[in-house]
Amino acid sequence: QVQLVESGGGSVQPGGSLRLSCAASGFTRFTFSTYAMSWYRQAPGKERELVAAITSTDARTNYADSVKGRFTISRDNAKNTVYLQMNSLKPEDTAVYYCKAQLVAFGYNYWGQGTQVTVSS
Repeated sequence: QVQLVESGGGSVQPGGSLRLSCAASGFTRFTFSTYAMSWYRQAPGKERELVAAITSTDARTNYADSVKGRFTISRDNAKNTVYLQMNSLKPEDTAVYYCKAQLVAFGYNYWGQGTQVTVSS
């Protein structure tokens, strides 16, 4: 069973930076590199929303409009890890951030347990 463990969350002042990591393990049939990876977030009282995604084959990325130019998603297939570099953080970025691994062709979707990010002065 694929397991995803997020880390790197915490409290930061507006304008600050954080780097989230998502370490993946438990791959049997397919390797980490074959999975599309993404970061979602969920703020209190709101629905979970896509923040950033990166494809499996050519590492193409896409971002929510609210984070474009501030957040960067990347992956290291040798370490089975995906990252989210968050700069110029705003209070509205406060949320629990979740990592997701997806293999569309087989309908596989795995989620991490989430890591809290709080942006406050």
